[in-house]
Amino acid sequence: MTSPATATAPNAFAAVSPLLTRLAAERATGALLRDRGTLFLEDGRVVHAESPATPGLDVLLTTGGGLAPERWREAVDRAGARRQVARFLVDSGGLSGGELEICHLAAIFDAAFFALSPGSGPSRFRRGATHWIGSVRSVPAAAVERETRRRRDLLDAVWPYPLLDTSPVVPRAAAPGQTITARQRALLGQADGLRTPADLAWVLGRPAFHTLLDVRRLAAAGLVETPHTPAPPPAVAPMPDWMTEAQSPDVALLRRLRDALEASL
Repeated sequence: MTSPATATAPNAFAAVSPLLTRLAAERATGALLRDRGTLFLEDGRVVHAESPATPGLDVLLTTGGGLAPERWREAVDRAGARRQVARFLVDSGGLSGGELEICHLAAIFDAAFFALSPGSGPSRFRRGATHWIGSVRSVPAAAVERETRRRRDLLDAVWPYPLLDTSPVVPRAAAPGQTITARQRALLGQADGLRTPADLAWVLGRPAFHTLLDVRRLAAAGLVETPHTPAPPPAVAPMPDWMTEAQSPDVALLRRLRDALEASL
C-alpha cells in the first residue's frame, strides 16, 4: 500500500515553471519574462533576475550595503552599454568581488521568488536577450526552483497569513519582558502603519522575501497586527415562493368590507 507521504511526494517536486525547466534542458540563452519579474538565462543557467516587487541589486548594494550611490551611477554610465557593470564595479575598486557575488545571489533568489509565484501571468521567452549588469555568477535553474518552493513553504510554516505580505505593517506593543532583535527593531522603526513589506524592503535596502519573513515572524510573536480576510456576510435562507409571489388583493372582498363598515355607521 502506498503511504500518504509517498502519494503526495510527486507534487512536492512539481516544476515551479515548466518553461524554465525546458529552457534549462535546452541550454537556452535569453530572458524569461513574466508579469512579476524576469529571469535571464545563459546556457540554461540563471545569471540574473529582477522584479518590480523587490529592491534591485543597486538598492541592495547602496542602501543595504556599503557602495556609494555615485559609484553605482558611474558604473552604469561607463559600462552599462557594454554590459559590464559588475566587472567595472570590481575592477574600479568600488567593492570586492565577494560582496558583489553575495548581493547578486540574493537579488537572483529574491526576484525569482516573485517572478515564479503562482498567478504571475503567462511566460514568454526572448531568445538572446542579456542584462546590462554583465557576468557575475550563474545558478542552476533547478536550484532556483528548489529555493522558490522552500521559501513558499517557510512563509506558511512561520505564520500562514498571506495577507500580511501585501498589507500595511501595523506594529503592536511588545509584551512585558518580550525581547526584540536589532533587525526587528529596525523594521518596526520604519513601520508606520502605511508601509507594506515591499515598501519596507526598499527603505531598509533588504531583500523583499527576507522582509516578508521578518514580518510574518513579528506577527507570529504578536508584534505586528495580522490582517484577516473579512468574514463573508451570513447566508440568508431563501424565502418560500409563496412569500415572494405578489399577492393580488381580492378587490370584491375589500369592497364588501367597506360597504359593511359604512352601513354600520
